[in-house]
Amino acid sequence: MPYLLKTEPDKYSFDDLVRDGETTWDGITNNTALMNLRGMKKGEKLVIYHSNVGKAAIGTAAVVSVDATDPKNPIVRIKPGKRLKHQKSLAEMREAPVFQGSILFRQFRLSVVPLTPEQYEWITLG
Repeated sequence: MPYLLKTEPDKYSFDDLVRDGETTWDGITNNTALMNLRGMKKGEKLVIYHSNVGKAAIGTAAVVSVDATDPKNPIVRIKPGKRLKHQKSLAEMREAPVFQGSILFRQFRLSVVPLTPEQYEWITLG
């Protein structure tokens, strides 16, 4: 299952991920977001979304490894993929039929959002 990961670009941006080459996705405290992190599998596709500043999907990434031994602090390593040719803004996503009823717009503060394959494709293509 693909996921959208929200990050504040002034704290950790997609460019920071590219520079680092790999990172642990941490700092998550919301129970639903933690559950989503624990459920990730190696190789799953990710979308990096800049919240607060920009409010747009910026690039892709992939899960390198998951250690969910500590359910309150799962260790999820991710690596960057590619920068999107066309960033997808929050407004564009809100208008897209593929996002109708999405948890993205029901739980705004959720920082780890599961996506359908169709939603991932809509974000990453075009």
